[in-house]
Amino acid sequence: MIVRYFLVGGTAALVDWVLFGVLAQLLGLPWFPVALFSFLAATLVNYILSIRHVFRSGTRFSTRHEMALVFLVSGVGLIINQSILWILIERAHWNMLLGKIQATGVVFLWNYGARRFFIFRPRQ
Repeated sequence: MIVRYFLVGGTAALVDWVLFGVLAQLLGLPWFPVALFSFLAATLVNYILSIRHVFRSGTRFSTRHEMALVFLVSGVGLIINQSILWILIERAHWNMLLGKIQATGVVFLWNYGARRFFIFRPRQ
């Protein structure tokens, strides 16, 4: 299961990185709102691919409740993402894309754990 999630997460990460790179690095838009936008787009891609290829939707919660929980988990992931980016870009003066890659790795672990062990865990 983690291999499939890694492939799904990798696809979502590419969406996140490409949007972030094009909008922030190439077009010079402010990184904070760009990171928010690219993260949300990647989250949507991740959810769609996850319920098709990794997790069984509706196993523990209704689809509506499940989506709300995914967005809650993603909201925490967004806070983690933006916090790491702020520390690495603003305080440590890292390159934006290197900071984005680092933040993505941490959020990947958070998302997988929360989805696997809470949202999509089969009923006992």
